[in-house]
Amino acid sequence: MLDRLFLDHPRAVRESYGEHFVAACGFGAAMIVGGIACVLHAVVPALFVRTGSDVVRRLHERMVVKRVKSAGDGEALPAPQD
Repeated sequence: MLDRLFLDHPRAVRESYGEHFVAACGFGAAMIVGGIACVLHAVVPALFVRTGSDVVRRLHERMVVKRVKSAGDGEALPAPQD
């Protein structure tokens, strides 16, 4: 049960638990900052005009580039689910 909860997904994306923890926390923090920028942009449209879309673009590139590099051995990684 604990193996399924804590290790199955990191193994599926070829990361240790620690590597996955750091990466997921980084993604989460970036999404929070981007979300706050979007809310502030909604209130004052002249602020943070591109910040939200820039965060999404950077996170997408990190995930796609990592996936391509990790799949360099010819085996594709599963599509992200979280």
